[in-house]
Amino acid sequence: MGKRPKIGLALGSGAARGLAHIGVLKALEELEIEIHMVSGTSAGALIGGLYCTGISPDMLEKLAIGIDKKMWVDFTLPKKGIIKGERIQEILNVITGNRRIEDLDKELYIVATDLVKGEKVVFSKGSLSQAIRASISIPGIFEPLEYEGKVLVDGAVVDRVPISILKSMGADIIIGVDVGFSGNQNRYVNMLEIILQSIDIMAKQITEMDLKLADLIITPDLAHVNPSKFELVEECSQIGYKATMEKKERILELIGNGAKG
Repeated sequence: MGKRPKIGLALGSGAARGLAHIGVLKALEELEIEIHMVSGTSAGALIGGLYCTGISPDMLEKLAIGIDKKMWVDFTLPKKGIIKGERIQEILNVITGNRRIEDLDKELYIVATDLVKGEKVVFSKGSLSQAIRASISIPGIFEPLEYEGKVLVDGAVVDRVPISILKSMGADIIIGVDVGFSGNQNRYVNMLEIILQSIDIMAKQITEMDLKLADLIITPDLAHVNPSKFELVEECSQIGYKATMEKKERILELIGNGAKG
C-alpha cells in the first residue's frame, strides 16, 4: 500500500456564493476525505481559515446563520470603501481565538492583492484574522488593509481560485471549488455585483490557466444566488454539498490512485 496522498483544497471567491464552501466541506468530511492543505481567496479565505482552526462545517453553518450582518458592517464615508472592516476584524479575532496561521493543524494559504505593487500576497504565517480581513476586502466595498507598507484588497483580483499555491507547496491531489460569476447573469442589480463581475472578468484568463492545475474542479450551481444575499446560508451550503456528492466517485478514485502511486 502506497503512502497517503497530500490533499489540497482551493476555495475560491464569490461573496455570499462562497457559503457553498461549507457544504463542500460537509461532503468531504462525510466521505472521510482528510484535507491536509487549504488555500482561500476572499469568501474562500474566510470559510477555509475558520475551518482550519478546527471549527466543523456544521458549526460554520450555524455561525453564518447566527451572525447578524449588522454586527460586522461598519459603514464609513466612501473615500476608500463603504465598510471600514474594523468590526469584522474584531469578530474574526474572537472566532479565531487570535490564532496564528503557522499554529493551525492544517497548512493554510490566504491570498490577497497588494495595490501598491499590483502583486499577489500569500499569507502562510501571522495573524489569521488579519489575513482573512485582507483577503475579503472587495475593492470599493471594504476599505483596504494597510499592512507592512502594502495596501491589501481582495485576492480575487489576482487569483480567484488559488490552486497554483497548493501545487507549489507540494500537494499531490488538488480539489478546486469555483463559485465565480462569469456568464451567470444578464443584469446586475447592485454595486457589489458590478464590482465582483468586473473582478471576475479581469481575472478570467489567469483563472482559466490556474484551473487546469487542479485534479478536480467542483462548480456549485449558484447562478441564481445574488452575491449580496448572505442570509441564504442553508441554500448555498446544500448546493455545495450536492455538487461535491455528484463527484463522489471521481474524488474517491483520485484519492485511491494517489494512495497507490
